[in-house]
Amino acid sequence: MARATYRICTLPGDGIGPEIMAEGKKVLAAVGTRANVDFVCEDHLIGGAAIDATEGTEHPTALPKETLLAARASDAVLLAAVGGPKWTNTDADKPRPEQGLLAIRKGLGLYLNLRPVRMFDALRDASPLRPELLEGVDLVIVRELTGGLYFGEHRRERDVEGAGVGGGKGGFASDTMEYSEYEVDRVVRWAFEAARRRRGVVHSVDKANVLETSRMWREITHAIAAEYPDVRAEDLYVDNAAMQLVANPAQFDVIVTENTFGDILSDEASMLTGSLGMLASASLGSGTALYEPSHGSAPDIAGKGIANPLAQILSVELMLRHSFQMDDEADWIVSAVRSALDDGWRTADIADDATPADHVLGTVAMGDKVVEYL
Repeated sequence: MARATYRICTLPGDGIGPEIMAEGKKVLAAVGTRANVDFVCEDHLIGGAAIDATEGTEHPTALPKETLLAARASDAVLLAAVGGPKWTNTDADKPRPEQGLLAIRKGLGLYLNLRPVRMFDALRDASPLRPELLEGVDLVIVRELTGGLYFGEHRRERDVEGAGVGGGKGGFASDTMEYSEYEVDRVVRWAFEAARRRRGVVHSVDKANVLETSRMWREITHAIAAEYPDVRAEDLYVDNAAMQLVANPAQFDVIVTENTFGDILSDEASMLTGSLGMLASASLGSGTALYEPSHGSAPDIAGKGIANPLAQILSVELMLRHSFQMDDEADWIVSAVRSALDDGWRTADIADDATPADHVLGTVAMGDKVVEYL
């Protein structure tokens, strides 16, 4: 039988990105050896690293054309992190690292983000919630990626003479939230299909008591729900959803929501595990899928060798599962991570006072430990 080969566009990015990407590749190589599969990784620029590399050119950018072409030609894209204070600016004419992430999602036709929130029993004490509230927590947030406020029209008028109260400054800003019916339909339908394979519950999150886009979202969701009699569907206002995620997270199976709400709720849900360093995500759609940790570039610890690589490693797990249909091999990674945690191995962000000093590992050592359990 011929040895399978998969080409992966790897995007180390900024901050701790190169450090954790190295560990993701290490685990991927170990899986490839055991599964008799070749994973060929090719690094490309994105985010602040791309801005620096294109500085001084006619069109400095956070997403070079070469990166997008390489991503489209690959079987999957594995991203680490983008951003950092070095590139922080409010000038609309200057590129920002985050624009690279938005642009590659759009360029690849990725219209939904999948963020699983899985509890590892060994880390219950790391969560800010009481351990009994975490019993049975296993949920997925499905977030729309290409519509809403982030992609609507953005306007800013500065210091309009005499337009303000009392004739003072009258500047204003506006951001337009727009959705097309098909954008909502494809994401909500995906969520119902996912729920059918899981525990059969969908919570659709909106703000239909205020927003017209949410009212359309709710109407489409109800129509789709009628096609899935085996799935229980519930509506939640976003403010109530935020409260329920803390008060009773185990009630959730699949949460589906629009772009901005999903951005906020998924970060809130990530803290159920005690650290953003534990959560991976997948961006899926009509083109090459992209996988990345849920955390940022953590520039304050970049280069110190202490970053938690587990979210990057679990992003590899999602890649195996969704792009290559290698469910057994994906389970190997989850099992290896669980075993490492069960045996008390920690990085600094998930360690506590009871963790022995010799069990607090750096980035490379934690990657090595996962490979050892593999």
